[in-house]
Amino acid sequence: MKPVTLYTTDACPFCSSAKALLNKRNIDYEEINLARDPDGRAELAERTGMITFPQIVIGGETIGGFQELLAADRAGRLPELLAA
Repeated sequence: MKPVTLYTTDACPFCSSAKALLNKRNIDYEEINLARDPDGRAELAERTGMITFPQIVIGGETIGGFQELLAADRAGRLPELLAA
């Protein structure tokens, strides 16, 4: 399975929803909270072109935020995205 990285910030309902979905599907992930890391936020925005949270990266590829994760799950594409 490809590694999943979840970039989050504090008090973010979409971040909580993304974590809940991943936990429900028994998908391990690394959470990186950038709430108090302005340099990390800037670096992430430069890398992904996104400034919203959460940002979900699977196997080095940014898939988007919670809405994109939910859409992939509902379409049955999540296992395909995670396949090594």
